Amino acid sequence: MLPVTEPGEECEANGAGNNYLESQQELDVNRNTRMVAPGFLESEESTVVVIGSRANTKGVQEEDSLLENGSQSTESDDPNTDACPEAGISLKETSFSIGLQVLFPFLLAGFGTVAAGMVLDIVQHWQVFTEVTEVFILVPALLGLKGNLEMTLASRLSTAANIGQMETAKEKWSMITGNIALIQVQATVVGFLASMAAVIFGWIPDGHFLMDHAVLLCASSVSTAFIASMVLGLIMIGVIFGSKKLGINPDNVATPIAASLGDLVTLALLSGISHGLYKEMKNNVYVNPVVCILFLALLPIWFVIARRNPATREVLSSGWEPVIIAMAISSVGGLILDKTVSNPNFAGIAVFTPVINGVGGNLVAVQASRISTYLHIMGPPGEETELIPRKCPSPCRTFFSSDMNSHSARVLFIFVIPGHLIFLYTISSMQGGHTTLTLIFVVFYMMAALLQVLVLLYIADWMVHWMWARGMDPDNFSIPYLTALGDLLGTGLLALSFHILWLIGDRDTDVGD
Repeated sequence: MLPVTEPGEECEANGAGNNYLESQQELDVNRNTRMVAPGFLESEESTVVVIGSRANTKGVQEEDSLLENGSQSTESDDPNTDACPEAGISLKETSFSIGLQVLFPFLLAGFGTVAAGMVLDIVQHWQVFTEVTEVFILVPALLGLKGNLEMTLASRLSTAANIGQMETAKEKWSMITGNIALIQVQATVVGFLASMAAVIFGWIPDGHFLMDHAVLLCASSVSTAFIASMVLGLIMIGVIFGSKKLGINPDNVATPIAASLGDLVTLALLSGISHGLYKEMKNNVYVNPVVCILFLALLPIWFVIARRNPATREVLSSGWEPVIIAMAISSVGGLILDKTVSNPNFAGIAVFTPVINGVGGNLVAVQASRISTYLHIMGPPGEETELIPRKCPSPCRTFFSSDMNSHSARVLFIFVIPGHLIFLYTISSMQGGHTTLTLIFVVFYMMAALLQVLVLLYIADWMVHWMWARGMDPDNFSIPYLTALGDLLGTGLLALSFHILWLIGDRDTDVGD
């Protein structure tokens, strides 16, 4: 039996139903109908949600919004209820349609991480990486900006597009200017803090501190974060608008595309900028301080622009905790990468790190964005609803229930093995890395990748609902934590796999030299 809304007040005989569209925005949100949990669905392959009329916290009607996939119908099963204000909208999405929409962006994002891995495999031998090894600590932290900033931006804009907050030119312009200014503020601050974390993590084990290296790290990190966030932010805006015009759910495509370009663009910028500044440092010691001061001086301008925009004012004041904590978590993963790559026996880890981290982060970001959009349809964060679990969900509920989000979790988890096999074959065919893809290596790699994604999808199910129940918008808080955890889990599990392979005799470090 499909879930239906409970009957509301009957349409009055004087033709009130015919005036439904004119009076739609005057409905009291307290008259919202109750949604039956999609867990009661009988079909394993298709989910249908019927949503009653309601308004979100900004008073914007969500009656015509897309929930997932954009498949929608304004016709009720009972033709006699079409004119009623309480009429629902049926929104369908099958497992096949989820997989079909996610497949191309997933592969595109994966090949982006493969390209980033090939770049890292090459630049790890550059002088700036060998002389200033703390640059490796910056890699996960700055690549994590795609989760901290760009993917959060994509999720935020996807939700706004799905619930009808970007319909007019004025609304679109407000969203664009506010969000671009916001991510520039966040990118500059996070870039600066990431460089400080790299300096500290590099200083603690070795016990020595070089001021010129610290300034180089600061200049490289801040400039990379600033430029990458500007470019990727503009691309994300174009992807959101393009998806809406094509009738594609932005939640399914925006975050993977952000990741596909994010890793490659950010790593290429970091490598090029740090290499150039390292060469200039030997000739002119004032270059790096000037670069740092220049980008930090632009910070107040972006802050004022974001502060004046109501769409980003709240995030500007309350969205720092997840971004900074996520940066710190990613930096720990960077420390693991630094110590592993510095060992010549494990040089092969460089080409695989962006791939395993990127794939895990992409899949969990899609799931978090979908769950967040689903919850936004029901009302503002913190609102009591039967669909928000009261306690930590069981793995069976997360992966094996008939809930629409469980459908997507299964689809995304299935993508792990075939996706990684394609990416590993691509790396091997391009003769990348320093490790031969033996059967035992592939087995250990797949075990690490499957465990990483399994844990991330489960944490996402718990974290998004937990944040929502406490009045926090998951679009602004969940993805930074999840992608940072993906970086830490991916790098840690991959490093562990390389150590185990070395101990059992699978040793091969000269491939790709």
